[in-house]
Amino acid sequence: MILTALFWLLLFILFYTYAGYGIVLWVLVGLKNLFVKKDKGSFDETFEPEVCLFVTAFNEKDYIKQKVENSFSLDYPKEKIQYVWVTDGSDDGTPDILQQYTELEVYHQPERRGKMHAMNRGMKFVKAPIVIFSDTNTILGRDSIKEIVRQFSNKRVGCVAGEKRIIEHDAESAAGAGEGLYWKLESWIKKHDAELNTAVGAVGELFAVRTALFEDVETDTILDDFIISLRIAQRGYKIAYSPEAYAQETASLNVKEELKRKVRIAAGGVQTIFRLKSLLNCFKYGLLTWQYISHKVLRWTVTPISLFLLYIVNFFIVLEDANWSPNDFYTIFFYIQTMCYYVALMGWYFENKKIRMKLFFAPYYFVMINYAAILGIIRYFKGHQSVNWEKSKRAA
Repeated sequence: MILTALFWLLLFILFYTYAGYGIVLWVLVGLKNLFVKKDKGSFDETFEPEVCLFVTAFNEKDYIKQKVENSFSLDYPKEKIQYVWVTDGSDDGTPDILQQYTELEVYHQPERRGKMHAMNRGMKFVKAPIVIFSDTNTILGRDSIKEIVRQFSNKRVGCVAGEKRIIEHDAESAAGAGEGLYWKLESWIKKHDAELNTAVGAVGELFAVRTALFEDVETDTILDDFIISLRIAQRGYKIAYSPEAYAQETASLNVKEELKRKVRIAAGGVQTIFRLKSLLNCFKYGLLTWQYISHKVLRWTVTPISLFLLYIVNFFIVLEDANWSPNDFYTIFFYIQTMCYYVALMGWYFENKKIRMKLFFAPYYFVMINYAAILGIIRYFKGHQSVNWEKSKRAA
């Protein structure tokens, strides 16, 4: 009885995290659109304030030219853009290359103290009322600034989350296939989160905040983008989602490189739960708390453990069933789970043999990111996660 109850609890957690929440969200947004009249006058299309394009860099000499040229090509009055670059510990010539561009304000510090320290330091030089954060290795869509600014014409909006897009190739690795699919699903959920109430966090590749709302963040923070955006939401402002404001980047070179990134993110997720523990108070934050737990907290904590524990519990249920039958539900479900893990294992095999079989890559990627989440939890509590990014190699 205990094993059976645990089985159904674990199955419910998995279903709700990966499908149920999205279904409930879709239904609620549909009902809202049906009964609540949209405020068509919430945007001022003539709103065109000064903005700051803010980039932090550590040893990014290979991406600087591409990023700077992309920044200068964005469709927004150039005289209204302040370009701020903050380099923290770069020793590969990054600061020298940046100094060649007179339009840029470059603030270099020889000592490497982490991205969040660089952001806190660089924000003191921002003059514009809106600051747009972006990573060096990403390419922004031409209309990204316009789309972000449009959202800020609504005074309720304190932060705007852009969309992250993975550049896909026909002959891509498991990391590329899995990461591309992951971000498409994530974007769909984020879009519906924002339509219902507010997006739950932003991605560092592209997000923006009102400069006046930025507050210094603890310098050992791992997920700076998430902490900054959610603390603004805690103050009653909306995190808008703008899919037409997007940042493109290539996928990780392989699953090993993607695993490093996911472990760090998972460790940062656990840190975030402690840093934003007040956000778990549904009596204070209501709908935002439900969104936060459903979209993020479960993924960072119990769901990855539930995935692997479900297989073990299912195995013992089948093993202890005196009336074992191949037609029994638990037996059939155990076979299904076994087959899924076998497909994931084949994905691992094909990845290592550099055989491009996309059908096997998605299950492999799914198992990998849940495994990475567990490693991230362990790493956080062991205190082994550095605040400094260990760069993952990217596909060409």
